[in-house]
Order: sequence, then structure tokens, then C-alpha cells
Amino acid sequence: MASEPIDITDLLLRWNAGDAQALERLTPVVYEELRKLARALLQRERPGHTLAATELVHEVYCKLVDQNKVEWENRAHFFGAAANIMRRVLVDHAKRKFSHKRGGSMKKVAMNHVAMNHNDALQAAQSTSEELLFLDTALDELTRIDARKAKVVEMKFFAGMTNKEVARALGTSDATVERDWKMARAWLIQSMNAGNSALE
Repeated sequence: MASEPIDITDLLLRWNAGDAQALERLTPVVYEELRKLARALLQRERPGHTLAATELVHEVYCKLVDQNKVEWENRAHFFGAAANIMRRVLVDHAKRKFSHKRGGSMKKVAMNHVAMNHNDALQAAQSTSEELLFLDTALDELTRIDARKAKVVEMKFFAGMTNKEVARALGTSDATVERDWKMARAWLIQSMNAGNSALE
């Protein structure tokens, strides 16, 4: 994510300590970061997508600041939590969209279209809600197998975090994050394609 002129980690620590002014200074910075992320996540959705970037940002931000019992360690920890909330909001929206669809059944989709490449990690909400729901299910399964790898995917895919930021949030090395990303990406694509084949 882009470097910031204001030290978000310092503001988070001050907010943890009860400094209300720190939250006031933090709000516009975090809101803008979330707005960029939301725009990137939604920019390739099909026309007529009913979830606007502003709505997504507002919901994620409200859920983040409502977590008053969380001791934020740093910027990476905070945006790691934002990634998880972003995922939940997008998935809940996709589920609601499905429940209103006539028939409400999942259709076959081309999972190779989900571009989980290293150069463009911000593609979680692309193309179809079906793909997002397949991805969410596969990520849940990966979490049961290897929670750290699933977290790496969530942070990179839903928050566009760099390897360094993910490593800081998870307390590991950049090299481990890169290795986890490659292995998890391959596992997810295979798992999602297998699940998709079952629909044929």
C-alpha cells in the first residue's frame, strides 16, 4: 500500500492509549486508504454492481473503529483486520445478491479468470459474485489446513498489502510470505476449479 505522510502506527498506538485526538487525525487517512482499496476491488465488477465503493468503505470503517477492545500493534495489523472485514462485507453482499436471484443456484464459472497474480493482488471482487463465493469457500478450507497461508492470501488479495506489510503483521519474513503466497495461490486455484467441476 502507498506510503503515508502521517505515521498511522503512531496514531493507532496513541488511540489505543485513549487519545481521542489520535482517532480524529487517523480517520481521514484511514478513510482515504480504504477508499482507494474499495475502488480497486470494485472497479472491474460487472456494470450495475449494487455495492458502491463509498458504501463499502463506510461499512468497513465502522466495523474497524468499533473494535475498541483490539490492541492495534501497527499499520499492518490494522489493515490486516481491514482485509478480513472487507472480505466478509463483499461475501455477505454476494450472498444477498444470490438469495435474490431467481433459482438462487450457483452456476459454472471459469475459475482461471480469477487473476491471482503477484502484480495485481487487488482483484477479489472481479467479474462475478459466483467467483467471490467460490474463493471464500476455498479460503475457509485453506484456513482449516494452514491458517497462516490463508491469512497471507486474505491480506494480499483483499487489502493489496505488500509482502513486507504482511510479514510485519504475521511476525514472519518476506521470503516466507512469498512462499506462502505462491503455494496458497496454487492450492486455491486447484481447489476452486475442482469445486467448479463438481457443478458440471
